[in-house]
This record gives sequence, structure tokens and C-alpha cells, in this order.
Amino acid sequence: MVGLVSIIALGFFLGMRHATDPDHVIAVTTIVTRQRNIARSAWIGVFWGLGHTLTILLVGAAIILFNLVIPPRLGLSMELSVGFMLIILGVMNVASFFRSVSEIAPTNSADVLAHSHVHRPGDPAHAHFHGSMDKSLAHADRLLKKYGFYQYVRPLVIGIVHGLAGSAAVALLVLTTIRDPRWAVAYLLLFGIGTIAGMMLITMSLASTLHWIGRSRRFSRQLALASGLISLGFGLLVAYQTGIVSGLFTGHPTWTPR
Repeated sequence: MVGLVSIIALGFFLGMRHATDPDHVIAVTTIVTRQRNIARSAWIGVFWGLGHTLTILLVGAAIILFNLVIPPRLGLSMELSVGFMLIILGVMNVASFFRSVSEIAPTNSADVLAHSHVHRPGDPAHAHFHGSMDKSLAHADRLLKKYGFYQYVRPLVIGIVHGLAGSAAVALLVLTTIRDPRWAVAYLLLFGIGTIAGMMLITMSLASTLHWIGRSRRFSRQLALASGLISLGFGLLVAYQTGIVSGLFTGHPTWTPR
């Protein structure tokens, strides 16, 4: 019994380590680079962890309790969703950077795609700047930011997607160690709580670091651009490895939960 309790407790610390996986950190960094409030950054980490834990528990428990078998094509599709999500986050950050640059330094040159026009709907005049990088995703993201709940719904959804990609591997690992289904599900729960704690620490650390070294708006924009490019590149790599190397888009998909 002591050994089993120790394994369950180990799940908490393994969950904290799981939060540091590159795709997890890259995803939340694209959000935190635009957030300087440490408390809100902590909540971003918490909601990411809640989304991740939710899918880990649901999918993992289904595998453990009902011997659910995930087909290779479905497993690869779940991993591909992570790649697509990273690409979307990267595009939004890059588009946001170019939009902010055009707002700060508008130009009348006919050779530049960005332009501005002024509306007077009864309120003080305000300018809207549009450029080729101002995609619909970035526009929707900008509109949704007006609602306070959105800044927490976004990391929740991102965590759910990440949990889908990793739930099978975690559940199969548990099955090889813990035979009792109830203890195995308890392990998943502790693993999820550890992931929440780990991601909260990561987002708080990122926000506090950026708060001290990135006080200037110019630095913040450049950092957001860098995180966007990294997210975009990593997402394309994941999509290539999943779709081409692992054969999702071919007739012979091969999938190893990880």
C-alpha cells in the first residue's frame, strides 16, 4: 500500500514536469507575452491546466475503465490538432505585431499595403489601420478580448487540445504500473493537479520576468513576435511529422502514444 501511495504521489510531480513540455510552454508563452499582470498570468496557467486535466481524466479514464482503444488515425489527428493550434496562435501573434507597427508608424506611401481611414460615428474620431497581415483570426481575437472571460477561455481550450494529444500515453503508462482501475484514475487526477500547479508556476515566472525586463512597449511587441514565430514554426513541424512522417495523410498511419 505504501508503494502504491508513493506512485500516486509521484503522479503529482510528474504532472508538474509534464507542464514543461516544449509545445505546452510555447503555447502559453504566446498568450503570456501579451499579459503583464502576474496574477492574471497565474490564472492563465490554471485554466490551461484545468483544460488539460479535463481531457486527461475523461479520455484516460475511458481507456483504463472500458479498455478503450484509440485507432492510429484518430490518435494522429489529436496530435495534429496541437500543430494546428500552435500555427493559429503564431499567426495571431505575428499579425498583432504588424498591426501594432502600422498603428504606431502609419505611412502615406502607395507602395505599402497598410492604410488608415477615420470614422466618426458620433464618438471622437478614431482610426482603423488595416494591412495584409490583419487576418480574420487576429481580428476575431481582438474583438473577443473586450470580454473578460475570453482571456481564460482561450487557455482552457488550448489545454483541452493538449490533453487530447497526451491522454492516451499517460493512461497507457498508468496501466503498466497500476492494475487497480480506481487507483489508476486517482493517479490521473493527481497528475492533472500537478500539471495545473506546474503551468501556474511557469506562467507566473514568465510574467514576472517580462515585467522586470520588458517594460517598454517596443520590447513587448518584439517578444510577442518572437513567440509567434516560434509557435508557428513548431506547429508546422508538428503538422509535418504527424501528417507526413507518421503517415496520417497516407494509407499507412503509424502512431505511438507519447
